[in-house]
Amino acid sequence: MLIFSMSVSTDGFISDRQGDFAWGTPSDELFQFHLDEVSALDAHLLGRHLYETMQVWETDPSFRVTAADIAFADVWTALPKVVFSRTLTAVEGNARLAEGSVAEEVAAALRSDDGAERTVAIGGAGLAAEAIRLDLVDELRMFRYPIIVGGGTPFLPPVTRNLPLALVETRTFGDRVVFERYRRTR
Repeated sequence: MLIFSMSVSTDGFISDRQGDFAWGTPSDELFQFHLDEVSALDAHLLGRHLYETMQVWETDPSFRVTAADIAFADVWTALPKVVFSRTLTAVEGNARLAEGSVAEEVAAALRSDDGAERTVAIGGAGLAAEAIRLDLVDELRMFRYPIIVGGGTPFLPPVTRNLPLALVETRTFGDRVVFERYRRTR
């Protein structure tokens, strides 16, 4: 299963016009939920910008303060990652640069030697948009923050046909962030 999961403003943006997403800082309750979600992944496909943003969990000791921080950093560091970039020549840690197309790399990440279903996340607006256009994404997971930013990087790309979804889960966190999980119906 391929999952696209991001924090999003009420008006549908993952960052504002200046590229800021500080409004999406998770509460302790939401951070634990993210930790549980990442712990369930078999791999993560990332665009360059998201890879560089998340690199602090592997390289910056100041991100290892609380028990939850340490747990997330450990899980993130161990998670196999594939990075899509036209500019990077190398990546660090448990990551490798993508060698194939988005479709090829998604198929490889989802394939298991024992036939079991794998759970893979894809992140970065441009990369996820390409996977959505190719109809590869099985689930959309939004953490909808109670803020309107009026523009920026959209969560979803423009599409040329309807993509039917089934709402399979919602949850409201104490800080009024609403989690929405949609499964693609085919």
